[in-house]
Amino acid sequence: MTMTTAEAGKILDGNFAPWVLELGLSVEALGRDRAILRLPWSERLAREGGALSGQALMAAADTATVIAVSAARGGYVPMTTVQQSTSFQRAVTGSDVLIEAVLTKLGRRMAFADITLTDEGAGALAARASTVYALLG
Repeated sequence: MTMTTAEAGKILDGNFAPWVLELGLSVEALGRDRAILRLPWSERLAREGGALSGQALMAAADTATVIAVSAARGGYVPMTTVQQSTSFQRAVTGSDVLIEAVLTKLGRRMAFADITLTDEGAGALAARASTVYALLG
């Protein structure tokens, strides 16, 4: 059975720190090996100069990975970030960001993902990330 975006939203709401929830992330779409989340534009997340902060983008990429792993496994299990690497390619100002996490390998104890973060307004790649997760449950 495929996880719905509503079910994934409940995972988001029930398993993340309050400051992550304050990012306003929403689950847009799910596949058997991927998740797409939306990070809505907010002045609160902008740094000096008006660009979206890198910390917000990295947290969004990390969160999207958890949702992708949960969708692939059919539900949430405790997991923790082992490694995350992010390359920023362009500033995002005044636009939502679409975050697509694609699992490249899902094992019993480890998960690996590649993430693209796209400036929805410009339709251009804003950042790329890769993550490694340890699955604890």
